[in-house]
Amino acid sequence: MKVVAFITDYAAVDRIIDHLKLRFVAEKPPSSSVFEQVAPMAAEPGAEYY
Repeated sequence: MKVVAFITDYAAVDRIIDHLKLRFVAEKPPSSSVFEQVAPMAAEPGAEYY
């Protein structure tokens, strides 16, 4: 699968979204305590990434 075109006109995108009756609701960001638990794990030294 490959991209053959993309829409850059915001009005056209809005009309398509309205026609498909899609609704996008932003989720509430996680609390800061979640970040404090995840950030140290991501920064562990010696972690190998592929």
